[in-house]
Amino acid sequence: MFENVIEFIQDIYQTKKFISLHEPKFIGNEKKYLNECVESTFVSSIGSFVNEFEKKIAEYTGAKYSIATTNGTSAIHIALLLGDVRQDDEVITQSLNFIASSNAISYCGARPIFIDVDRDTMGLSPFALKAFLEKNTKIKNNQCINSKTGKVIKACVPMHCFGHPCRIDSIKEICDEHNIFLIEDAAESVGSLYKGKHTGTFGQIGIISFNGNKIITAGGGGSIITNDVNIFKKAKHLSTTAKVPHKWNFNHDMIGYNYRMPNINAALLVAQLENLDNFIISKRKLAQHYKTFFDRNEFNFFNEPENSKSNYWLNAIVLDSQQQRDNFLEETNSNNVTTRPIWTLMNKLPMFKNAQCDNLRNSKWLVDRVVNIPSSIML
Repeated sequence: MFENVIEFIQDIYQTKKFISLHEPKFIGNEKKYLNECVESTFVSSIGSFVNEFEKKIAEYTGAKYSIATTNGTSAIHIALLLGDVRQDDEVITQSLNFIASSNAISYCGARPIFIDVDRDTMGLSPFALKAFLEKNTKIKNNQCINSKTGKVIKACVPMHCFGHPCRIDSIKEICDEHNIFLIEDAAESVGSLYKGKHTGTFGQIGIISFNGNKIITAGGGGSIITNDVNIFKKAKHLSTTAKVPHKWNFNHDMIGYNYRMPNINAALLVAQLENLDNFIISKRKLAQHYKTFFDRNEFNFFNEPENSKSNYWLNAIVLDSQQQRDNFLEETNSNNVTTRPIWTLMNKLPMFKNAQCDNLRNSKWLVDRVVNIPSSIML
């Protein structure tokens, strides 16, 4: 039934052997910088490559400051703590999401509220957010109070899904009106722009992931970006075990976390960042090839949203039904072409089954139909 799709993907990647969903590419100075790092003996969280990477990723995104972390989840956790998210507070996010955001909310002892997404971005819908807040909340003592639970809604964590920007400017306006701290989950969208501005730089804090399946990677790794010097200083302090600076004494002034990126990982990322623009050019060309093919074959290829320049981290198609999606997944994976469904909705997982939600109409529609297709960089 989907032979033409399989043949097209095999032709793109010039193989009938196994085709992965997204594999890293190491084509630059990775080995050189790794050798320099090893020879320096500074392979842990102190070293020149960590500082260099932080400087360069801040410059690349247009943020004033950056803090390198062990992964994207630790970055979200620190961001929530900086947003003063505490036990029994509430945090708005989207149910159509990877589990990292909801896990990090739980690390703080807080509870997620799941709001619907827009179909054309797969990111948190400002229309659904506004409707939920107007119906369910009130402002008291400069805090957004959930009328149903009586709890404070401290933060909002929208995500730029598969590298496609959501309507983050509208989300920011709504959060500002309701005194809600905005943490932008740009884990998947390094290199993506919304209205000419890099994702992750609209909220008080943005986070990026450099997991092994991302466009640039150190096998793991994450980053916090911000324009607020006080947030920067506290994030760096919290992520380095809250150690008070001193030449030899080990004093700590608060509960901290060992979340600082090791220098050996940063060495990889400095090299990867040197090729990021070329990687994105390649991925956008691949997306155009897919769009041309799927338009011709009457499939719905997921295009970058209006006002956006997407990195097309993972390409996606939207099928007609859950049954067609399941048939597509079975046939492609049986022929060595890796395809994947979107994540299980967070409110369907046992840990979050009692979470407050809106109707999630678009989320439910998308989760039954969206499939990711091979998206590795073409060299």
